[in-house]
Amino acid sequence: MGIAERLSLRAWLRAPGSLTERLKRHGRFEVELLRQGPARLRAPERRQLGLPRRGCTLVREVLLRVDGRPLVWARSSLHRSALCGPWKALKGLGRRPLAELLYADPRVSRSLLQPRRLAVQGATRRQMQRQWQQATGDTAPRAMLWSRHSVFQRRGALLRVMELFHPDVAHLAPYPGTRRPTLRTLAQASRRPSRP
Repeated sequence: MGIAERLSLRAWLRAPGSLTERLKRHGRFEVELLRQGPARLRAPERRQLGLPRRGCTLVREVLLRVDGRPLVWARSSLHRSALCGPWKALKGLGRRPLAELLYADPRVSRSLLQPRRLAVQGATRRQMQRQWQQATGDTAPRAMLWSRHSVFQRRGALLRVMELFHPDVAHLAPYPGTRRPTLRTLAQASRRPSRP
């Protein structure tokens, strides 16, 4: 990944608001639900959510696709007790984007976005690689290391969201009005014969 791509990906890592809305501007957006159920929290999740007073924790993992291409692997985690309260709508979310819950309610607040480079052999990246292979039939790119996370709060209940970006996202514009190609124009350009 060159310097320009790294800078462009950095813009996505720091772009506020809904990632779903930003991706929708580049084509047909879909959520593929990979897993939702009880699971142990990873160390960064425990640091931000704390240990549950009772019960267990819930994890939701998805692929975000644009025009069929997987571009983001996302993992959301929360204490299961929050499903009986402020985050109960998460139970029936299915293939709908989490953004529907996060940005429609003015009572939801969000922490600062925290960009982070994942460890190549870390547990989160290994989990992503397994699910990526199962969902797409392809190996996840080795350069798929940059993520961001933040914590959403509603009536005192916390929900942590981590998003891991495919390197191709760096070729897309995160802000409206910037001149960057869409996935469609990138695909068309790759099919055109190169000029001598």
